[in-house]
Amino acid sequence: MKYLKSKMETLVKENPELKMRLKDMMKELDLEKNYALKALYHSEVTDNGPYQSAYQELDKL
Repeated sequence: MKYLKSKMETLVKENPELKMRLKDMMKELDLEKNYALKALYHSEVTDNGPYQSAYQELDKL
């Protein structure tokens, strides 16, 4: 599975919990959106994360 910014942005738009987590991460860690998206991908999507299946479903669209 490969990180794609556009897919990650779509996933965040579709999931209010991820949207809140992204905003919190940007604020707490003082990260730019691009870096926060990558961090969110690695913490919530990869390695059987809770949003891995939702991320993979975006390939089918």
